[in-house]
Amino acid sequence: MKTAQLPPIRVAALVREQIESALLNSETPSHFVEQAAIDAARRRKAQQDFVARGRSSLARALETGEFYSSEDVLSGMTSRLEKARVAAHVGAKNSKRRS
Repeated sequence: MKTAQLPPIRVAALVREQIESALLNSETPSHFVEQAAIDAARRRKAQQDFVARGRSSLARALETGEFYSSEDVLSGMTSRLEKARVAAHVGAKNSKRRS
């Protein structure tokens, strides 16, 4: 894969010191900044996708007239969460028995 260069950035000395103090063993400031840029790009993409899904959902609701109350949505989510917790608890018990 070919590499590309990002524009250099200027930061205050304090910011550079904070970055350098947070570096892992053998990590360079360049790698830290590269990873931060990748993480930020992924977060932005996730946010954009979230907004797009919300707009699509709103358009569908406006077309069909089918809306759900926040109480119904939260109730459904709570039910799913409780089922997942029970399944995780049962799974943990079963894995302990096998050990």
